[in-house]
Amino acid sequence: MSLRAFNSSPQVQRLNTFPIFMRVEGEAVVVVGEGDEALAKARLIAQSSAELKIVAKNPEPALEAWAGENGVEIIRESYRTSHLFGVALVFAASGGAQLDARVAADARAANIPVNAVDRPELCDFFTPALINRAPVAIAIGTEGAGPVLAQIIRSRIDRILPPALGRLAQLAASWRDAVERIVPRGAARRDFWKSFFEGEPARAVTAGDDEAASRAAERLLSGAPEKGHVVLVGAGPGSEDLITLRAHRLLMEADVIVHDALVPEAVVALGRRDAERIYAGKRKGCHSKSQNEINELLVELGRKGKRVVRLKSGDPLVFGRAGEEMAALREAGISYEVVPGVTAAFAAAADFDLPLTLRGVASSMVFTTGHDLKGGALPDWARLAIDGATVAVYMGRSNAAEVAQHLAEAGLSPDTAVAVVENASLPHRRLFHGTLADLPGLESREDLSGPVMTIIGDAVAGANFRHSEPIARREGVESKLERTMR
Repeated sequence: MSLRAFNSSPQVQRLNTFPIFMRVEGEAVVVVGEGDEALAKARLIAQSSAELKIVAKNPEPALEAWAGENGVEIIRESYRTSHLFGVALVFAASGGAQLDARVAADARAANIPVNAVDRPELCDFFTPALINRAPVAIAIGTEGAGPVLAQIIRSRIDRILPPALGRLAQLAASWRDAVERIVPRGAARRDFWKSFFEGEPARAVTAGDDEAASRAAERLLSGAPEKGHVVLVGAGPGSEDLITLRAHRLLMEADVIVHDALVPEAVVALGRRDAERIYAGKRKGCHSKSQNEINELLVELGRKGKRVVRLKSGDPLVFGRAGEEMAALREAGISYEVVPGVTAAFAAAADFDLPLTLRGVASSMVFTTGHDLKGGALPDWARLAIDGATVAVYMGRSNAAEVAQHLAEAGLSPDTAVAVVENASLPHRRLFHGTLADLPGLESREDLSGPVMTIIGDAVAGANFRHSEPIARREGVESKLERTMR
């Protein structure tokens, strides 16, 4: 490629094609072709209300099957100019240079816009990568320069758009006339629609409650203040690309983000730049806010009409004290919802290629904290470990010896496999392996400063130990796990 061919000028780049949306409802659109190219264009056009026809004398089986399933007419004839009479758009998708050129020439002679697949020099228009949330549509085009790039961009945008966006747009259309009559133009109307698309009506549509959405829109129209809403969001185990698409979208919409100490800055930074951020602490031994203070804070923000994301490490319903926060919000009449996250046990298992359940070995799981074994009484779940359950111990480093002692007293073999992960899912994670007998050595490892997850059970023996190091070595003794690894 010549250096001249690549325009790196900082000046504003001008498009050679102008993006528009063409009305095709009830209009005829013709695709000429028999194979994969024709099928791809037919699928694209079928997302519209156009009357699609395919000209294919010998359609390939996939094209024929798709047309039959979707009620699309196939004209089983060799192409001729008359096939273009009364047509709004034409797609030349035969795969043959001569036939595509002929179709393009006939279309231009009849003043019909034409697209020839993979032949940009013959195209009057280019088909975009399409995101369909009818009546909302987003089209990404590259003027034929990079169709794969357009698809990559489409997939990234598609991930951040709620599936119910089209229904929300339809609801907005039904209120449009009333808004224009009642709400003054300018800032007031913009504020109304912002509250409509990001506030209570949007939440109700996402929840599938169209009646509640209409009631919320009516309240907005009456001038009632917008209600606050709190979302308990699972931030995942640490890596920012392990949060859910819904969590990311809600972070981008939040007015206030209340986050715990274990939530990395990279995850918090996914929120709106102008969102207020409130650090709630909750790191072991260093609580900047008590749980009651956090509950009161969430209620206060909700009463002020704020959209709040309460960002919790892992999953909010797994040792996240979400129950207390939900109870406080219910009692105060503040609406809330829960967005699950990837809990640390799953991330630690993934780091170890560790099957948490294994046919014939482990068919159940226990989630617990090391604190559950601090008392004198043995919890009921400890006996499940004897029966083969995989046990995931959260926050288990400082009391690893007690965990090992109590499980051994319950009858769990000292040779039972153990996997330990510090900073699960993060690039700087550390992996350790050993047995129940080795577990007390975890307490003496002062180099472990991050959150630690311990997984115990016979299924752990099936993990991948190539990137882990021993928890502790017992002089002159080779454990069953080490013999298995050898």
